[in-house]
Amino acid sequence: MAKEGIHPQWYTDSKVYCDGKHIMTISSTKQELHVDIWSGNHPFFTGSQRIIDTEGRVEKFRKKYNFKDIK
Repeated sequence: MAKEGIHPQWYTDSKVYCDGKHIMTISSTKQELHVDIWSGNHPFFTGSQRIIDTEGRVEKFRKKYNFKDIK
């Protein structure tokens, strides 16, 4: 049995918002949660993730650690 008065209040219908839009309803210790990123707009989950080699960083890494090109 849980002790009385030491646990936070549990909300079974907490709303999650991203960019002001209601995304989902979950259970939480807070009534509202505001998030910046969720699986619906994260590049990894949406398939729009790209690896960009800016300023030759990959080549710089290969040169620094003496890696050969793998083909």
